[in-house]
Amino acid sequence: MMEPSMPLPPLPDMIDQAHGRKPADLVLKGGRVLDLVTGDLLDGDVAICGGMIVGTCASYEGRETIDVSGKVLVPGFIDTHLHIESSLVTPFEFDRCVGPHGVTTAICDPHEIANVAGIEGIRYFLDASAHTLMDIKVQLSSCVPSTEMETAGARLEAEDLVPYRDHPAVIGLAEFMNYPGVIHKDPGAMAKLEAFRGRHIDGHAPLVSGLDLNAYLSAGIRTEHEATSAGEALEKLRKGMRILIREGSVSKDLHALHPLITERNSPYIAFCTDDRNPLDIAEHGHLDHMIRTAIALGAEPLAVYRAASLSAAEAFGLKDRGLIAPGRRADIVVLDDLAECRAELVICSGVRLTPEAFAARRTVPPVARGSVRPPEISARSFRTAGNRPETPVIGILPGKIITEHLVERIEPVDGDKQPDIARDLVKIAVIERHGKNGNIATGFVRGFNLKAGAIASTVCHDHHNIAVVGVDYEDMALAANRLKELEGGFVVTRAGGVVAELALPIAGLMSLAPFEQVKSELILLRDAARGLGVTLEEPFLQLAFLALPVIPHLKVTDHGMVDVDQFMIVP
Repeated sequence: MMEPSMPLPPLPDMIDQAHGRKPADLVLKGGRVLDLVTGDLLDGDVAICGGMIVGTCASYEGRETIDVSGKVLVPGFIDTHLHIESSLVTPFEFDRCVGPHGVTTAICDPHEIANVAGIEGIRYFLDASAHTLMDIKVQLSSCVPSTEMETAGARLEAEDLVPYRDHPAVIGLAEFMNYPGVIHKDPGAMAKLEAFRGRHIDGHAPLVSGLDLNAYLSAGIRTEHEATSAGEALEKLRKGMRILIREGSVSKDLHALHPLITERNSPYIAFCTDDRNPLDIAEHGHLDHMIRTAIALGAEPLAVYRAASLSAAEAFGLKDRGLIAPGRRADIVVLDDLAECRAELVICSGVRLTPEAFAARRTVPPVARGSVRPPEISARSFRTAGNRPETPVIGILPGKIITEHLVERIEPVDGDKQPDIARDLVKIAVIERHGKNGNIATGFVRGFNLKAGAIASTVCHDHHNIAVVGVDYEDMALAANRLKELEGGFVVTRAGGVVAELALPIAGLMSLAPFEQVKSELILLRDAARGLGVTLEEPFLQLAFLALPVIPHLKVTDHGMVDVDQFMIVP
């Protein structure tokens, strides 16, 4: 099941090149290898046959030689949990964007596109994985929709996933977000867990502890990226769960969890980004950013580099990678300095990641066009009825996707509870866009500091309906209607006009443009949002998570405000 994406070179060739009887296909000369088992820096050449390492700690001749004198060689980095759709570009542009940062394996869950397009979306990623230079492994999306308190574009049951169980790119079942369904033995959840019993099942259990955590782990779930405090992560580690430390564009847990990254703990710790966009990658980096940040915070370099590759490979059963050693995949990152972690050369399965190599790839056509089909939207769509002044309000916590469940007094005016800029109480609405029922739900959120206009998006986890926040109903309607014309994306409006926008026509999630163009348009969008008074670093991704009803404590979907702790719609 875990075969590499590129064919293995003939065994006799590997043995002959390893023994020096024949020149190796490629030799990296003059560098030192960081051994993630002992922590030693090893002198000697690295010999590569096809896509595999065949020699270290010796002198080799090669048909081709690269001088890496004075450099340090480390194994390629493994992102253990991410949604490539959140990079807002296709898998091919993601490959070109993050591969040069040293990421040679990405374990993705395509549940964003699956919530829009169902199994067609998962097949798109499986087909793309055959042509990318980095190795894209796919976890089969376990929660489509994530709950019954939202309207998604598709529904996937166990029988939809089973035919793809043995696909060479598939590792197992993706993050099991319906943790109440596991703990309370929901029949649909049980069917999926039974179908993948004995295979890898990825977890998602924010703040779950005690007997609930015991029940969750007893279902065979082994990895998890939702720990946001050292105490939470430590309980999970003590119960045998591998912790995937996350540093995305919104969820930033590295600072809270870095004390756990020790030599002792590192075999059970790995890194992931979950959701990270091209602007963040351009300005800060990807896993390389996590590595240098963790080291700067005081974590031991050996433990950090273990987490970035070897521990990650072991956690997901990828026995062919994670070390620079004979018989392993030739996934190698050449660095000037371990602490700085700036990739000077990246080799993935023996292929140098160069512009020419990226240009030579085959691609597959995009899917899920024309997927944004909302009801008619007008300014009246955003009125919030109700005669009780006590109103639930979502409280944003910057840098987290957990929210506060606040209650504020908002007196109705002419039958409508209206935004209050002075108290930073702005209107939020979720509009069903899959053409299923035309639901529109409204509520209030604090934390945007919006002073004018509106912001709208079809990137709205995990159902990807239209989410819009604003202080002016006309601008909110303009933004939502513009998203239909764009086939999805991000829009900022003010005073009756569109100020900035980014079209995401693949499922309303991904651009057809190169990542450099997406980055430039995100800069304009971020500036436009700041022009409305927004103080959040990532307002669009923050908005996306306000509609995810599997993350405590208060969220909103097209069904209404959701009390996640009670797992119910607020009456």
